[in-house]
Amino acid sequence: MTLTRFVTKNAFRNKRRSILTVLSIAFSLLLLTLMMTIWRAFYLDQGSVESNERLVVRHRVSLTFLLPGFYREKIRAVPGVVAVVPVTWFNGIYKDQKPENFFARFGTDPEEFFKVFRDIQLPEDQIKAWQHDRQGAIVDDTLAAKYGWKLGDRIVIQGDVYPVDLELYVRGIFHSVPDNKSIYFNAKYVEEAVPFFKGQAGTFSILVASPQDVSRVASAIDDMFRNSPQPTKSESEKAFGLEFVAMMGNVKAFILVICGAVVFATLLVSANTMAMSIRERTREVAVLKTLGFTRQNVLGLFVSEALALSLAGGLIGICMGWAMVYGLTHSPQFFSFFPMKVTAGIWLTAMVTSGLVGFLSAALPSYHASQVNIVEGLRHIG
Repeated sequence: MTLTRFVTKNAFRNKRRSILTVLSIAFSLLLLTLMMTIWRAFYLDQGSVESNERLVVRHRVSLTFLLPGFYREKIRAVPGVVAVVPVTWFNGIYKDQKPENFFARFGTDPEEFFKVFRDIQLPEDQIKAWQHDRQGAIVDDTLAAKYGWKLGDRIVIQGDVYPVDLELYVRGIFHSVPDNKSIYFNAKYVEEAVPFFKGQAGTFSILVASPQDVSRVASAIDDMFRNSPQPTKSESEKAFGLEFVAMMGNVKAFILVICGAVVFATLLVSANTMAMSIRERTREVAVLKTLGFTRQNVLGLFVSEALALSLAGGLIGICMGWAMVYGLTHSPQFFSFFPMKVTAGIWLTAMVTSGLVGFLSAALPSYHASQVNIVEGLRHIG
């Protein structure tokens, strides 16, 4: 019998207890994987090269306040600004108010939209078709697949914030990474139908010459409108998205607390299992020493058994976490400003955490077992 086979058989000698331990560790690592994925999406992922060159300008007080449309030309004159396009959230209702029929709807300027959002892919002929149709719209390919939309199809969105029903026609189906599950239409459609919206914009999206210009341009824009009736707040696209996260509270602290609790609970479960297993095998340890096993051999055997259980549970948990994240992000109902995926770094971190938990849970009881005297061990009853 090989050493690996010996360790594996002993790790699962009590199948019920071992399976329950593996499942407990798997569930804990599932939660840990989800938390690390959310943490990465919110705070570590830097987005695409294009998104790092974009700014969002909004009203300093709240997103519910509109900005004057003439700000666009003033912003365009700021050194470092390449292009400026208005982007206004329309909201509205498609079919009904069920969550599965929710997606983002934005009014914008088709003429300059692709100068700012260069990472959105759309054939040139569809771009021109959208630009020449006041009622035209472009839709995300994921939404198009969900609702069966094709070029030329009619989409009706009932107005709620703005008192106008949009009757749009699909002129383009675009692709973006990650999927933004949005539609974009010509903002002039709303301007012509809603008097109070004329010459207004919810936000301005700006493309700057380089990522190094982002902070300088943002400061210049905010200084320009600091004393105006509608002051601005300019920030990177990433920071703008994080403001929505901040509305939920201290998300960083919440994630850290969950991760700490998960690791601690996993350590307790694993330590309890290993302590029970090693205590039951005191006489076996004495026999192994009689056969010539050293203290280091005994210590290595028990630690290896704990690692086998912990890594098995960790691998199962990470696979479950990956499947859950994949299913969630590919669900038609999923909408997020942040790309969520289980990266190789998350896999590695989770597996290292799992192995560390196994090692720490077995280290102390394994050490005590390796110190057992042969005579006392053979006399042990338990």
